[in-house]
Amino acid sequence: MLAAEGVEVVFGIIDGTYLGLLAGLEKHQIRLVSPRHETSAAHMAGAYARLTGKLGVCIASNGPGVANILPGVAVENGEGNRVMLITSCRRPQIAYPDRGGAYQYFDQAGVTRAMCKWSGAVSSFDRLPEFFRRAARASWRGRPGVVHVDVPETIMNGVFDDAGVDVRQPFTYRRTELIEAPSSQVSRAAQLLRDAKRPLIHAGSGVLHAGASSALAAVASALGATVTTSWGARGALPDGHDLMLPVWAMAPINQARSEADVVLVAGSRLGETDWWGKPPYWGRATEQITIQVDIDEEILGLNKPADLAILADARAFLDALARELEARPPNAGQLRANRARAAAFAQQRDALRAQFDAALENRSVPMHSAQPFAACQRVFGKDATYVFDGGNTAVWANFFSDITAPGQLLSTFKFGMLGAGVAQALGAQIAQPSKRIVCLIGDGAMGFHLQELETARRHRLPVIYVVLCDQQWGMVKLTQSIGLGPLRSVMGADAHGTINADFEEMAFDKIAEAMGCHGERVADPALLDDALQRAAAAGKPAVIHVDVDPSMHLFAPGLQEFKAMHQEPGG
Repeated sequence: MLAAEGVEVVFGIIDGTYLGLLAGLEKHQIRLVSPRHETSAAHMAGAYARLTGKLGVCIASNGPGVANILPGVAVENGEGNRVMLITSCRRPQIAYPDRGGAYQYFDQAGVTRAMCKWSGAVSSFDRLPEFFRRAARASWRGRPGVVHVDVPETIMNGVFDDAGVDVRQPFTYRRTELIEAPSSQVSRAAQLLRDAKRPLIHAGSGVLHAGASSALAAVASALGATVTTSWGARGALPDGHDLMLPVWAMAPINQARSEADVVLVAGSRLGETDWWGKPPYWGRATEQITIQVDIDEEILGLNKPADLAILADARAFLDALARELEARPPNAGQLRANRARAAAFAQQRDALRAQFDAALENRSVPMHSAQPFAACQRVFGKDATYVFDGGNTAVWANFFSDITAPGQLLSTFKFGMLGAGVAQALGAQIAQPSKRIVCLIGDGAMGFHLQELETARRHRLPVIYVVLCDQQWGMVKLTQSIGLGPLRSVMGADAHGTINADFEEMAFDKIAEAMGCHGERVADPALLDDALQRAAAAGKPAVIHVDVDPSMHLFAPGLQEFKAMHQEPGG
């Protein structure tokens, strides 16, 4: 069934409870990639799915294996990555429900169901195909996410007559064609956008999942309209595209969104990181026409009222809309006005870029936190795939990187999950074996899954990890420094500093070398480019321990806006 779905790789740790499954993988030429922690398997599968468009598959063994993978399930489902989790469970005679005291058992399907799209516990061998089909169908329905099939060890390792097993091709049990928008809705959307005085396009991660970047560019060009994206959709258009306002250009983004009279929202929920689509960051619902297109009907009009709600695949809709607009474009005067408005926003964007880049003039030792990202751009350029992980490190990364293509950036934009990037980078290297994969990560985040360096070495995955080291929980330390002030009198006369916000040093370069990887340590920005080039030439996993100024690292750009985002906007 996995082979029929086109699965070529499975991520997970070996275990005797699914030895029969592992043997079957080999029979069907499905590669097993085994990390050192189950939650890493989920992140690897999620990154693989995001970059290939295929189903990412991970496995975990009953009891502790399933418990270990749950954080990854929550994250990959939240990030909207199409992952199937297959787990083993104890034999039916003692499980579902627990007979009382069963070893390595809990309600795996019930617990997982609460954090994924679909979860089911198989009761017998003859129903296994049915459960697999239900899981696969759910994985391709609506917004991508995680589905779960729990299979007893007696079925996983049993011997059965497969003559009557109903193995089907995917097109017989799930959607394989794109959901097209009705032509009447495409025409209506086109007319609203033609008539708009200040049109705006907002793209969510659904645009990336649908492979709709070219169609997005065509629609934007036909309208001359400014484009913004959700955090997770960065790369849908190049940061420097004439019509693009990347996520770091917050002032012009807020202006463009709040002043727009017609907004096309494609593949986005308009969630908290998009300010819920509310004023003052967006126009009032009574004054701003919203066209929302999504593959998931539950999302339509969810957080912001939609004047035109369209259930469709983002690429299918945008392709149709581009054809409609090219056949009947806005009038020449309006098109000129749209382009002039977009050009003015682009000027604001470029001025902000120049302001940010002034920080690169700081060549102090230990280095300014903007330097590692600029160095990676110089050394690896536009062909690399980047993974961002950490608190302040991820913020610095987003402000000082240039993303030029869909799929060039991976992170956990919904969860902000520390440590996930270590395994995401490995999954990305499996998905793109000829690409340079670079993970820019904080020292706190790297400490979560440092053991996966051995996985990278064992599977010959030449990922480069650039670890920004400030020896503190930076984002939290800054919050404590501000928030603890009024509490000093309660804490006691001798209270000072912050609460458990500092680390002892970890020499990540030495740890990497101990695991058979390439390791270097750099504090001087003048030496960083050469270190990165040596890491690339090493032909094996590499870790660059980068000492950054701990005081400077605390003050990542945009933190005030990040704090404001957590408050409910008014209006």
